[in-house]
Amino acid sequence: MSTVGIATGAGGGVGEACARRLADRVDVLLLADRDEAAAARVAKGLSGYGKRAVVEPIGVDVTDPGDLARLARRAGGAGALRAVAHAESVAREEGDWRRIIEVDLVGTVLLAEALRPLAGAGTAFVYCASVSPLIARIEPDPTVAAVLDEPVDDGLLDRIRDAIGPAVEDPAWAYPWATYGVQRFARAEAVRLGPLGARVCSVSPGAIDTPQTRMEAERHESVRRLILSTPLGRTGRYEEVAAVAAFLLSDEASFVSGVDLVVDGGLCAAMSDE
Repeated sequence: MSTVGIATGAGGGVGEACARRLADRVDVLLLADRDEAAAARVAKGLSGYGKRAVVEPIGVDVTDPGDLARLARRAGGAGALRAVAHAESVAREEGDWRRIIEVDLVGTVLLAEALRPLAGAGTAFVYCASVSPLIARIEPDPTVAAVLDEPVDDGLLDRIRDAIGPAVEDPAWAYPWATYGVQRFARAEAVRLGPLGARVCSVSPGAIDTPQTRMEAERHESVRRLILSTPLGRTGRYEEVAAVAAFLLSDEASFVSGVDLVVDGGLCAAMSDE
C-alpha cells in the first residue's frame, strides 16, 4: 500500500521546509495550507526532480471541520498515513487572541481528531509549538489545565479566557498559552495513540529567522535581547526546525513519543540560569 504524508502550513516557512523533507519519504504528499495557491507553488517546485512522492496541494483551514474531513478522506483514499508535520499557525501580529488560540491550539486538536481514525502502526505526528511557554514560565493551576484539556466546542475560547483572565487577550500572551496547549495536547495524544503503534511529539522552535521575527526585533527590545541571549549567537532557520521534525517522523525515532523537543540554539538553557 502507498504511504501518505501531510504537511500543514506548507505554503511557506517551517511547513514548506517540512514538506521538502517528507517528499523523499512517502509515496503521496499532501500540502495543506489556507492559501492553496501558495501550497500549489510549493507542490510545483517539489514535483519531479527525483522526488519520490506525488505531491498534491489542498486548501485547508484547520479550524474548519469540513476542510479537515476532506483532507482526511483524501489521505485515507491515497494509502496508509505515515507522517504528519503540522506547522499551520498564526503569528501574534496576524490575529487577535481568539484567532491565535483558534488556529494554533484548537486547529491542532481538530486536525488530530480528523486524522486519528487513519493512525496505525508506524504513523507519526509532529505538532509545531514554541519555546514561548518556557520563556514565559507558564505553569497553569489545575483549573486552567482542566480547561485546556476539555473537548473542543463553541464555548472553549470563552472558558479559556475566564480561566486565565484578561491577560490572555493580549496576543503576546495568547500565543504562549496556545502553544503550551499544543505541547500538553501532544503528550495526551501520544498516550491515546500509543496502543495503535502510532507516535506523537511536538517541536518548539526558539527565535527563527522569519519576517515576523525580524520585524519584532526592530520594534521590541525584549525580542532583541532574546536573540542576543541565544548561546549560539544567531536565529535559527526553517530547515533546522524541519530537520528535527523529520527525525521525529522517521523510523529512527521509533521509540520517541509524547515529548517536546526544543530547537532554540540553547536559549531556554541560558534563561534557566537567570
